Amino acid sequence: MTSKRAPGTRAWISIVVLLAIAVGAGPWASIARAADPIKIGLGMALTGGLAANGKPALMAMQMWAEDVNKKGGLLGRQVQLIYYDDQTKPATVPAIYSKLLDVDKVDIVMSGYGTNMIAPAMPIVIDRKLLFLGLFGLANNEKFQYPNYFQILPAGQNPAVEVSLPFWELAVKQTPKPQTVAIVGADAEYPHNALAGAREVIKKYGLKIVYDATYPPNTTDLTSVARAIKALDPDIVFVASYPPDSALMVQAAHEVGLKPKLFGGGMVGLQFTALLTKLGPKMNGIVNYDYWVPEPTLKFPGIEDFLKRYQARAEKEGVDPLGHYLPPWAYAYCQVLEHAINGTKSLDQQKLADYIRKNEHDTIVGKVKFGKNGEWETSRVLMVQYQGIETSDLEQFKKPGKRPIVAPDKYRSGTLIYPYSKVK
Repeated sequence: MTSKRAPGTRAWISIVVLLAIAVGAGPWASIARAADPIKIGLGMALTGGLAANGKPALMAMQMWAEDVNKKGGLLGRQVQLIYYDDQTKPATVPAIYSKLLDVDKVDIVMSGYGTNMIAPAMPIVIDRKLLFLGLFGLANNEKFQYPNYFQILPAGQNPAVEVSLPFWELAVKQTPKPQTVAIVGADAEYPHNALAGAREVIKKYGLKIVYDATYPPNTTDLTSVARAIKALDPDIVFVASYPPDSALMVQAAHEVGLKPKLFGGGMVGLQFTALLTKLGPKMNGIVNYDYWVPEPTLKFPGIEDFLKRYQARAEKEGVDPLGHYLPPWAYAYCQVLEHAINGTKSLDQQKLADYIRKNEHDTIVGKVKFGKNGEWETSRVLMVQYQGIETSDLEQFKKPGKRPIVAPDKYRSGTLIYPYSKVK
């Protein structure tokens, strides 16, 4: 016996299907959309000069996503990171973010690591009126003044100045007070910003600049620069550099016997495990910026648990085994986003930005409050001095004492050895 549909049934079913499509299939479509992951897109330096930090930063973000997903996700949806290698080349960044937005259809974009990698993404973000969280960019928003940009680097609302301010404040407190300064850095975005800020502070304190120069970012030998500085015998040598040239500058200083009263300041990379173990005792006496070190004055809730888990995973994945410099901050800027999504119950870009701006955020690097320009409301740049390093052993850097905080006083955990020439 064959069944037959009543007359008009087929037409009625077709109408229902068409109506369902027209209204997005009603509650069924809502359920389907809710099951889709929240896509967060970014470029990250996984090759090139910044890869030594980009890889562990990405791993920290992946740890955050896994932690969130174990708790049920955000808004009842799992979190998915979509990322591409920017190769530490600013020219690759615009295409990456266009693809993330137009092809991958991500819900949120976040920055990769570093000033030079953030800068080329800014016009795209601004044009589309998106929320944008930055990972360790110096003064990227000075020119744009974009209200929906927020930056996890704890360098205050005038970052170009405040990133080195504790260095200069420390210098002018010494007896006898230093008088002459050499400043040098790579011809690139971050060093330009840091050197401009340093000049402003140097003028304020009445110090005299006797050497002021930049060198090409792909420089492979800085011995001639170190010799030129030594010939002028300045009291202070301030260096704004990226990891490869930071190592070159330390090696060149030792080779030519450069012995100012204070040396360092803005050298990116000396915080990395690879350079800590490579340079070892050559770093003794250098005073340089940092944002977190294993000193007793920086025990924020959650940081030790994070590092324990990170270090176990880093050993297996072959990335920075300490993870002190960037990974906690990469995790923390994801926590800021998490707080905003949970607080607004929304993915609306403007609502998220407004929430981030108005609220203080608890993270593993402490409480974070942003100022009007998206930078930290109050600076927390640290100056540490490398002391008592006798070997290249990794384990020594997991403990207090090898990088004591010498400024600012609020977080000080050790005493400055001055002048630099006295350090063994």
